[in-house]
Amino acid sequence: MDFHPVIETFEQMEQTSSRLALTDYLVALFKKTPADIIDKVTYLIQGKLYPDYEGIELGIAEKMVIRAIASSSGKDASQIEQLYRQTGDLGDAAGEAMKSKSQSTLFSESMTVERVYSTFDRIARTAGGGSQEIKLRLISSLLNDATAPEGRYIIKFVMGQLRLGIADYSVLDALALAFTGDKANRKALENAYNVSSDLGTVARLLATEGLAAVQSVQITLFKPIRPMLAERATSAEDAIARMEGKAAVEYKLDGERVQVHKGKDRVELFSRRLEKITGHYPDVIKSVKSIKHEVILEGEVVAINPQTDEYLPFQELMHRRRKHGVEEAMENYPVVMNFFDILYMDGKSKTSLAYEERRKLLKKILQTAKDGKVRLVEQTVASTPEEVEKFMATAIENGCEGVMIKLPSSTYRAGAREYAWVKLKREYRSDLADTLDLVIVGALHGRGRRAGKYGALLLAAYDVKSDMFRSVTKVGTGFTDVHLEQFYKDLEKHVISHRHARVDTGMEMDVWFEPKIVIEVIASEITLSPSHTAAKNMLRPGYGLALRFPKFTGKIRDDKKPEDATSIDEVVTMYKRQLKIAGSVKVEEG
Repeated sequence: MDFHPVIETFEQMEQTSSRLALTDYLVALFKKTPADIIDKVTYLIQGKLYPDYEGIELGIAEKMVIRAIASSSGKDASQIEQLYRQTGDLGDAAGEAMKSKSQSTLFSESMTVERVYSTFDRIARTAGGGSQEIKLRLISSLLNDATAPEGRYIIKFVMGQLRLGIADYSVLDALALAFTGDKANRKALENAYNVSSDLGTVARLLATEGLAAVQSVQITLFKPIRPMLAERATSAEDAIARMEGKAAVEYKLDGERVQVHKGKDRVELFSRRLEKITGHYPDVIKSVKSIKHEVILEGEVVAINPQTDEYLPFQELMHRRRKHGVEEAMENYPVVMNFFDILYMDGKSKTSLAYEERRKLLKKILQTAKDGKVRLVEQTVASTPEEVEKFMATAIENGCEGVMIKLPSSTYRAGAREYAWVKLKREYRSDLADTLDLVIVGALHGRGRRAGKYGALLLAAYDVKSDMFRSVTKVGTGFTDVHLEQFYKDLEKHVISHRHARVDTGMEMDVWFEPKIVIEVIASEITLSPSHTAAKNMLRPGYGLALRFPKFTGKIRDDKKPEDATSIDEVVTMYKRQLKIAGSVKVEEG
């Protein structure tokens, strides 16, 4: 397949501010794409070569890319660096540099999707001595035959700066429309995606074998399952009321959620974002190997004080997220693995079992583990708010964030967020609004001490129904100088020229971003707002919801995708539960 239709689609997607147009462009591209390479095109749209759990990255240095652009465009590296400084994007710099390149067709090879993908694949798999020079030659081989627009997107992909901002849900919508003619069939595609975490495979099955093949996709060992998520409760009374009279109440640990896949001789760990993190926790691997079954388990890995066995905060655990010095980190930051669910055992899915049955099975299996680094998460069964409160007090005393409250009869629904599981944290019980995980979508330039950095960030909550990010606050407090420097650096690669098609706000910003980075904030309360669009018109015509006196907590939620951010429905629930708004309505100007 010629590469040009892909590039043309990327250009259209990059320029539009319409969420519906994004889907339409994808539908048109999928209809042009041969079935045997639709998985490759799907991955390219996502800005990757394989599913996240494969852990395959291009891994090429920026200086090497500059050399490749200089070589193919006939310019000096210093000229490319100057273009880079002007544009702020190496792909844009490549596009500009290659506009003046003379096109020779005598020995040039045609630019096809297959060629581009296979070259990227070779780059990703090249390692060892001299690998950077080999990668340089491979990139140059593409750029030498590329047009300026093709070169622009080739470099954007190589640098991980495609910035299409397309959500998995939009791709699923487009696939359903392109191959079944009915958007309602997205649900079947989503179910397959939830248990395989592989959008390319779902696309290929749909295009080659049809909807029935997609519907037959099952849980497979070493392919992570998209995690089931919890709604939030504002009180123990609220939580118990949703649990049909009896609830399983567990510690909500302040660690990293991990999905563990154990085969006969192999163990892999996956993060909440379904990225392979096996290398970070070799001590967990060693402990899990003693379990005498092939299983998929879910749990929370938590840092502990080895002297007191007390749980330590999430920030301590982050010292383990490193590529080098792992052995030293193991010694300095020991961890324990606290399991709370089993999804698969010895070739069979366990997700259709009731939660209380899965818990019994999990307990039985963990009895085969040989050391104390593998544990069953603490749990009690409660039927009254008082019992929940008492257990929560114990959980907090032991270093937990709060409790998880689960419906004993509930099945495991991959990728779902529902009230079968609810979370109750310490902050929910104060007069302040709860902490929220929000997505950075824009910024204002800093002044005074913050000159040259961002003075305030525009944050959005996620609207699940429409797959949009709707603004809920600007935040400019809680940032240290280190935070400000880091945000400016991290957000640079997500800058776009206009408000993103999936962002809805009434605010004007100096800079717009592709929705990528999630941060945690706290605020005094939630108010009605004529400027912000979260829950607009849901509570009062012409008004949305906004945070009052928001503050960054210092926690960047690297473990969460943008679509895992606090939802609009959660913000509405929090607003309705506030004691402060019971007798009066406040209006926040934004």
